[in-house]
Amino acid sequence: MQKTNRLWITVLALGWVFDFLFWKHTPGVSFAIFVVLTLGTGFWLTRGLGVSAARGTLLLLLPIGLLAAMTFVRAEPMTAFLTHVMTLFLMFVLVVTFSGGRWLSYGLADYVVRLFSLLGSMIARPLGFTAEARRDTPEEETPKARRQVWPVLRGLLMALPVVALLASLLASADLVFAQRLDDFIKLFRLENLPEYIFRGVYILILAYLLAGIYLHAAERSRDEKLQGEEKPVVPPFLGFTEAAIVLGSVILLFAMFVIIQFQYFFGGQANISVEGFTYSEYARRGFGELLGVAFISLLLLMGFSALSKRETPLQRRAFSGLGIGVVALVLVMLVSAYQRLALYEDAYGFSRLRTYSHVFLLWLAALLVAVVALEWIQKQRLFAVSMLITALGFALSLAFLNVDGFIVRQNVARAEAGHELDVAYLASLSEDAVPALAQAFASTRLSAGTREAVGAALACRAARTGSRQPDTSWQSFHVSRWQADQTMASLKSSLSGYKEDDDEWPLILTTPGGVEYDCWKADTFD
Repeated sequence: MQKTNRLWITVLALGWVFDFLFWKHTPGVSFAIFVVLTLGTGFWLTRGLGVSAARGTLLLLLPIGLLAAMTFVRAEPMTAFLTHVMTLFLMFVLVVTFSGGRWLSYGLADYVVRLFSLLGSMIARPLGFTAEARRDTPEEETPKARRQVWPVLRGLLMALPVVALLASLLASADLVFAQRLDDFIKLFRLENLPEYIFRGVYILILAYLLAGIYLHAAERSRDEKLQGEEKPVVPPFLGFTEAAIVLGSVILLFAMFVIIQFQYFFGGQANISVEGFTYSEYARRGFGELLGVAFISLLLLMGFSALSKRETPLQRRAFSGLGIGVVALVLVMLVSAYQRLALYEDAYGFSRLRTYSHVFLLWLAALLVAVVALEWIQKQRLFAVSMLITALGFALSLAFLNVDGFIVRQNVARAEAGHELDVAYLASLSEDAVPALAQAFASTRLSAGTREAVGAALACRAARTGSRQPDTSWQSFHVSRWQADQTMASLKSSLSGYKEDDDEWPLILTTPGGVEYDCWKADTFD
């Protein structure tokens, strides 16, 4: 019974901590703190239940820590979304493989089965654990536990009038204490009752679910048997001949396309113009389609690898050779897509979507190479972990790159080369962009026009965010927001020459040199 009490007290405390960290607070360092507390509590509880983490499981703590830290370092939306989601996903992997540690050998089916198993444990296991603990508790211990409650209640009743009297005297002695005491008493007003009921309910629900998660890690995470380890989940039913014909046909199609690519794309701008396309039109039209072809090719290889029969060594080598052929041609097309994207950026500048695409193309190419390599060495079970590493690499790449700062640096360099700088778009970026903007504004190497445009982006940003009331609580502390606030405060006097036209909407800003910028009209979105 002692273990049961410890479990419920701990998860209820965690539920209250969640409410304290997140209720009416902008997300910031609170997420990382809760991740650390949740993991630390899990290790402590499972140790009390006689279960320790496997060595393989401990490997997950490093990427979880990196991702959790990035949640309060980067403010760019996609980076923030991916770091939060990947942190939660890796915590899920840690739970389901806690005492087994074989997550590196998981297939896609293992993730699906363990997800449903964890969901079942979150719903049913806390009740089963409590009922089992009650059955194992001697009956003579229950009255004793009940007798211990009454002294506590009597002590609380006796303490109330004493504390009330002393608190009133202290409130009279100190006005600050009196204000804090008044704020505390306001918590018990009747009009706050619906809010407290709602918060209490979700704290109880969260505590119950956390109890199920911890119990699953302690009792159901041994990885004794993986899906498809002894025999395939879906036995291969497609003949080698059919698979070879399909892959061979795809290779022929891709080869024809690549030949045209060399003639009209890699051959230079003149060859494209002959066909009636401008360089930017050609680049924009083909990028998404080539990315789709790469995705379909990946699914095609994985599908045929799982479902087609290769009964002889010759068939296995032939299938692997066909896979290498498909991937080699797809990689050429990804180079073409990368070139198209570079042309599009040269014509219209950098944006978030184009930066995501740059990074994603590299990781997609790495995943394709990994898939065909695993097929060659007959380690198809590792497809799933390859996809996990690719997703993790993509998320961390965006975080370490600082997408918005990268966009500022690239577009400022492009402006120095004679292109127009989209001031409104730079002003619309997250706090991650502010240090790069400030660095460019302070640079003596930039031309006067570019530097003035960068200053306009900073002034527009100050105007756009000036009316917002930031959450100054420590739970909402965010490195990027704090750094941006410090930087903007230090630039206030330097930006005093930029004037806002209060009579115009949307906001029009005039630079010291007399150039007008619309602070809301951004042209660079896709």
